[in-house]
Amino acid sequence: MNVIESFPITDTILETYKEIIKDDFVGYRNHVTRMLNFCHYLKPDMNDEQSKKLQIAAAFHDIGLWTHDRVDYLDPSVEVCMEYLDEQGLSDWKEEITIIIDMHHFVRAYKGEYQELTEVFRRADLVDFSWGLVKFGIPKKFVAEVKALIPNAGFHITLVRFTGIQLTRNPFNPAPMMRYRNKYTN
Repeated sequence: MNVIESFPITDTILETYKEIIKDDFVGYRNHVTRMLNFCHYLKPDMNDEQSKKLQIAAAFHDIGLWTHDRVDYLDPSVEVCMEYLDEQGLSDWKEEITIIIDMHHFVRAYKGEYQELTEVFRRADLVDFSWGLVKFGIPKKFVAEVKALIPNAGFHITLVRFTGIQLTRNPFNPAPMMRYRNKYTN
């Protein structure tokens, strides 16, 4: 599989947030792009509609860090994404993309409605977050190619900065974005 350096839907969405994300823009954009490469690797038979859903989810999945200035960013990220979907006439995708974003930090494999894309997304995010230490079967060579073509650009430093902010705000809840319970199943 060839590394994809640009996902047009994602890039268009992110461009509208460039002034809000400021100095973190390139790092976040690159994180999203690396993630999407890992999504496509994990699901090589992905169709255009599935790719579009994941591109939209990826653009918004961490956006609440900047739009709402908080580390407990999943609900704000979903909220901003839902507005976008309404504006684009894609309201019928709201439930699936909500789950994809909301469960992307689930600590175990996600099982439930919309499992296929949610689990691909969750795994791809973890591959990038771990700098490729966790691979879920993605070859080391492909991870290295993605990282070489789409540099980190300070993304992990940004995460450390936000973690420091969270520790000063609520030292007993350093990672409020983590999901330990699947609220979408009984």
